[in-house]
Amino acid sequence: MFKVLFEDGDARVGELTLRSGVVKTPFFMPVSTKGSVKNLSPEQLRETGIECVIANSFVLSLRPGSELIKSHGGIHKFMNWDGGVFTDSGGFQAGSKDFLEEITDDGIVFKNPYTGKKELLSPEDAVRIQEEIGSDVAMVLDDMPSPLWPKKKIEVSVERTHAWAKRSIAAKKDNKQLLFGISQGGTHKDLRERSAKTINSLGFDGLGIGGLAIGETKKNMFAALDATLPFYDKDRVRYMMGLGSPLDIVDAVSRGVDCFDSVLPTKSARRGTIFTFGGVVHYKNNKYSKDFAPLEEGCDCYTCKNYTKAYFVHLLRVHENLGLTLATIHNLRFMQRLIEKIRDSIKQKKLFEFRDEFKKNYK
Repeated sequence: MFKVLFEDGDARVGELTLRSGVVKTPFFMPVSTKGSVKNLSPEQLRETGIECVIANSFVLSLRPGSELIKSHGGIHKFMNWDGGVFTDSGGFQAGSKDFLEEITDDGIVFKNPYTGKKELLSPEDAVRIQEEIGSDVAMVLDDMPSPLWPKKKIEVSVERTHAWAKRSIAAKKDNKQLLFGISQGGTHKDLRERSAKTINSLGFDGLGIGGLAIGETKKNMFAALDATLPFYDKDRVRYMMGLGSPLDIVDAVSRGVDCFDSVLPTKSARRGTIFTFGGVVHYKNNKYSKDFAPLEEGCDCYTCKNYTKAYFVHLLRVHENLGLTLATIHNLRFMQRLIEKIRDSIKQKKLFEFRDEFKKNYK
């Protein structure tokens, strides 16, 4: 299922075996909430080197419905994507202000935006929906607290997350689909440790770290991560959910995290913000309107091999969708190039040298 091949300190390179194939770790997943990565076709996505995506089972269950996806042959055929597919349970979305009615021990009560009716998303429902969708990896339903909540309220969400995790394991039927647990605890070291120990003990196929990268300080985020990882077995994949900052990913890998997901690269692309190894560049700036160089020298993506900064700025100014596509291609290829460099540096036992050099250059 998961095999560690190389190590450099706590960082590791490995292979995660899914029913759709083998994914190299560490890896980054772009978000395909509704079954597609915004502005890219599956063919364009493949060309970036991305190996795995994450979709949202809750959103897909509302429209077009998990049963329709099942009748289509599963999410891979539905999307025409032969890489890995994770599905999030959708607890974050169902618990957002746009949907949430209340959270009870039974599950999350939400208002269906298409029918106007109140419905319950239980841990058992989340498992069933993801099995119908047919993803490679399903995530349990968890109760994700805000870091701004008082500690006692966060403690309640931690215990509820543990109870839901146990119910999720009991509901699992598809032996070919991996099920990952998620620990919580806000930024409280003792709650993080307690949750990590509990989730680790339940026998999940992989181990998620939830409730971070949602507004807490970087110092508190990494302190919470450091309070979690020592209590996660090393022979299972560690997945830090929602982390997309290149700098933070390098630091998290050095601590022993294996996979990540975030909307940051694709959302930034839609704003004309480009990731490069020299840092973030905002290409709506007029100074690039007569620059005939590629977006990033040395980048091997389709965008940089075929187009100039001047053309890209023009597309943004006149609101042509091609500009969004070209930016998304570049940003996802950047993320994959970063991951590839991280893997290579771990194999050579030079990750920490790479980390320091990358942080020095990335503005």
